[in-house]
Amino acid sequence: MKIQERTGAGAGRSAVPAQPSVGDRLPTPPRERKPALAALAVLLILVGALGVTMLVLQVGNRVEVVKVTKEIQAGEAVTKDNATSVMVAADDSINYVKWSQLETLKTLKAKSTIYADTVVMGQMFAKKASLPAGKASVGLALKEGTYPADIKAGDTVSAYRVGSTGSGSSNSEGNSGSSGTSSGGALVDNARVNAVAADDDATVSTGNLSLTLLVDQADAAALASAAAANEVAIVHVPGN
Repeated sequence: MKIQERTGAGAGRSAVPAQPSVGDRLPTPPRERKPALAALAVLLILVGALGVTMLVLQVGNRVEVVKVTKEIQAGEAVTKDNATSVMVAADDSINYVKWSQLETLKTLKAKSTIYADTVVMGQMFAKKASLPAGKASVGLALKEGTYPADIKAGDTVSAYRVGSTGSGSSNSEGNSGSSGTSSGGALVDNARVNAVAADDDATVSTGNLSLTLLVDQADAAALASAAAANEVAIVHVPGN
């Protein structure tokens, strides 16, 4: 009977080995910490925050400066008609001309061509006008009727030789055509008006006008000769 009881008891046992208890589980390896990556992440966050801060500060720290609205040729000056004010980020490394300095800037001359929509800087100007290579500046004293009424600095014009008003018969023979008419082709094509005399009283009373043209050196002698004889007429170039 004991043998049968032992056999029956053994039949109820499982052949699968018993599972270890919770306390008998194998320990898991500790996670490897990477302090370098953590430090890099923190550094990137700080750099990003600093960049945003600087951008906000620059947007808030702005100055009012001079911007050219029309092309200015070498030797010309800034006026109220060819300049405006714009706001830019303040930068001590850039020699901006502040809008508050406009009146002083008007007394200076452009060293070279300054194109429209350019924010001007101090080094673009000088006290004395400097002529571009191959160019000459010629002064003209024009009588009423020999220039457009709306002529102004910056205009592009052509200069023609015309007969002198009130010229004698000998002079008329020398000029093919009547007094005040053109005696040939243009002396100068596409000359630039550098300056127009600001003597409004003289212009109103006499109709005379003084202006300065920027021309090629090859055309300067003929233009100056005609100007000395009061035989120059100025016309606007089409499309000016």
